[in-house]
Amino acid sequence: MSDLVYPPVVGLAKTMFRVLDLRITIDGAHQIPKTGGAVLASNHVSYLDFIFAGYGALPSGRLTRFMAKHEIFANRIAGPLMRGMHHIPVDRSSGQASFQEALAKLRSGEVVGIFPEATISRSFTVKDIKSGANRLAHEAGVPLLPVALWGTQRLWTKGRPKNLTQRHVPVTILIGEPMDPSPNDSGDAVLRKRMQELLDRAQSSYPESGEGQFWQPAHLGGTAPTPEEAAALDERR
Repeated sequence: MSDLVYPPVVGLAKTMFRVLDLRITIDGAHQIPKTGGAVLASNHVSYLDFIFAGYGALPSGRLTRFMAKHEIFANRIAGPLMRGMHHIPVDRSSGQASFQEALAKLRSGEVVGIFPEATISRSFTVKDIKSGANRLAHEAGVPLLPVALWGTQRLWTKGRPKNLTQRHVPVTILIGEPMDPSPNDSGDAVLRKRMQELLDRAQSSYPESGEGQFWQPAHLGGTAPTPEEAAALDERR
């Protein structure tokens, strides 16, 4: 697969990280296989998460193909970049085509990234997840790796203005041990538990307390909506 677009975009992202002096911590990058297919299943707290989840795979020399809503591919600026990086458009009303495309990429040895919650979590906890990550990894016969991102929500998240000039923000990227995929409710429950455990770890080790801050979950003293309040907000919208 030709990658003429992806490397320059990675270079641009790294430049942005340096300009903003983001304090990025990656833990567990060695879990991502250097060859062969794999599914990365990440929590979702920011519109920028695909950039940082993909960044976590770079130490293993891998470029991640993300599944993303098809509306992004229709954007006149983002669309050509997304297609050039061979990401996978997802039409939520008819997802079989995108599932098959992701499956083909996995079987050809690519790393595919998925946000199983489907949409950003306003509560900054792990929401109920969809079954696609488990199903894809199971059918392709590849490892399933849970991922947790934390700090990215401070730059741009749902319901808040983006702040891409904020400097020195700590960003944590945790990649967990591979798990055996299981395409059923119990497998999804295990994946969600593993994702939440990684997120708890990222939050507990974060270098800033965030007490009283919009970007901290309510159960840790922040002003983010509770999971119940977040669900009600999502339902209204």
